[in-house]
Amino acid sequence: MKLFFSIILGICLFGSLAFAELGLSENWQLSFQEPATDLMSDIISFHSYILMPIITGISILVLFLLLYIAFRFNSSRNQVASTTTHNTVVEILWTVIPVVLLIVIAIPSFRLLYVSETIPKADLTIKAIGNQWYWSYEYPDYGDIVFDANMLNDDELSDPKLRLLETDTQIVVPVNKVVKLQITSNDVLHAWTIPAFGVKMDAVPGKLNETWFKANQEGLFYGQCSELCGPKHAFMPINVKVVSGKEFEDWIGFAKEEYASSNIDLYNNTFEIAQK
Repeated sequence: MKLFFSIILGICLFGSLAFAELGLSENWQLSFQEPATDLMSDIISFHSYILMPIITGISILVLFLLLYIAFRFNSSRNQVASTTTHNTVVEILWTVIPVVLLIVIAIPSFRLLYVSETIPKADLTIKAIGNQWYWSYEYPDYGDIVFDANMLNDDELSDPKLRLLETDTQIVVPVNKVVKLQITSNDVLHAWTIPAFGVKMDAVPGKLNETWFKANQEGLFYGQCSELCGPKHAFMPINVKVVSGKEFEDWIGFAKEEYASSNIDLYNNTFEIAQK
């Protein structure tokens, strides 16, 4: 029995240790990206130490039962078929055990859901607006900073493995600060997702959804639209650059000059294009 559980735990730990590079997925990646938020760390722990042992144990048990039944009750070993119609003990077990397992899964999952849905007091608010097929961003805490983020073409990339992931403009946020995201769409359903943050939220036309993250390390993190939104769904990536507080203040000064004066209103622009 100890060997059985050791094998299960080893399989789960192997999967949990096979992280990809910070903020980026890799070819043949086995498990999650390295977490950049406490929420994502909790999600990985929930997956690796609760879900995977239970799923692996159930799979091995079912496989063992199938093999045992095929061997023990095949026609050559049982010339006369059994007339058994039910077994009270077995029926109680296969009802009670799944209920217990679901309770074990439910308690930590409800906690994770509560944490992800409860937005702490925000240090920064960013509005993300989905378009076919790019993202627009606003920084309402800092005046009228507005910019679009479009995917870079293959000939514009500095690294081939970043194909479909790099944008011409990045969201910049300070490290260890709570960022509240307000997400909506100008046309169809989109979804704003950064796997390393454990964040995924739908962008719905006419509705303002909210989520949050608090990155605990600096770096560049990649995501993509995760809601099928048309023929170029795969071509609207998301880049978030997490920097120090000083770098963020410097970037805000740059952004106020670069983006505030040169951008027309996103909503009026979208309306005019739609009218044409």
